[in-house]
Amino acid sequence: MNSSISHLIDGRVHDLGDGFVVRRVLPHIDARHIGPFVFFDHVGPVEMKPGQGMDVRPHPHIGLATVTYLFDGAIRHRDSLGSVQDIRPGDVNWMTAGRGIVHSERTPDAERASGQKLHGIQIWVALPKSAEEIEPEFHHHPVASLPVIERDGVRLRLVVGDALGLHSPVRIFAPMFYLAAGFGAGGRFVLPAEYAERGVYAVDADLVVGGEPIAAQSMAVLAEGAEVEIVAPNGGHAVFFGGAPLDGERHLNWNFVSSRRERIEQARQDWAARRFGQVPGETEFIPLPA
Repeated sequence: MNSSISHLIDGRVHDLGDGFVVRRVLPHIDARHIGPFVFFDHVGPVEMKPGQGMDVRPHPHIGLATVTYLFDGAIRHRDSLGSVQDIRPGDVNWMTAGRGIVHSERTPDAERASGQKLHGIQIWVALPKSAEEIEPEFHHHPVASLPVIERDGVRLRLVVGDALGLHSPVRIFAPMFYLAAGFGAGGRFVLPAEYAERGVYAVDADLVVGGEPIAAQSMAVLAEGAEVEIVAPNGGHAVFFGGAPLDGERHLNWNFVSSRRERIEQARQDWAARRFGQVPGETEFIPLPA
């Protein structure tokens, strides 16, 4: 492995049934987090037949923000604030859990009736300690509101944060960046050493990262302090992300993230006692896992 890469991560595949596959890349034994990013799921791609859909029942979060970004398909978000929002390719859904929120994610009615291809990335960002207990929020940002730059056969959309002189409208709480890249065949991009911690995820095609071949659906955790050239010989999609180091370790338990174990235990008790809010229009309840 070259000096540009500190670790390579393949992730773990979870089959949720009916051909619905999720690849969990973070947290990993070699990288519990990259900047404030503590959880990284690659969803699909999966072809859903007419009448088939994704149904993530109402569940709680604390101490984090969830970020959803799609390459294909649509998801309907509902939460205990009363938000109802469909997300489609290139849009951003950013949900700040703070002291506590409940949400569901389901296939919208039209796409459930017609069938769809679903493919995207879902990420959790740990909130800094000073913001762990803020009031929950939900914000949707349509694709047209996100800055884009094109260079050397690569189209880069800034999903979150600041990078390459661009600024995303998504409200964040710590220095970070998240770029979604579409490469033409042979496209190349130099990722600057702007942040101490950076990751590169090859979504659907092989990459060459700092001269090192990286297989599709794997992640390179980059070494600190050096620019890194990324090439896609055959084109494809990639995600670049990272930020300043977290202000201390985080505990993850089920859907909860916190700097304090006792806070997670309190959240577990609150969910079991149904003290979290209710999602309007939802009636299902997921029991607290053992």
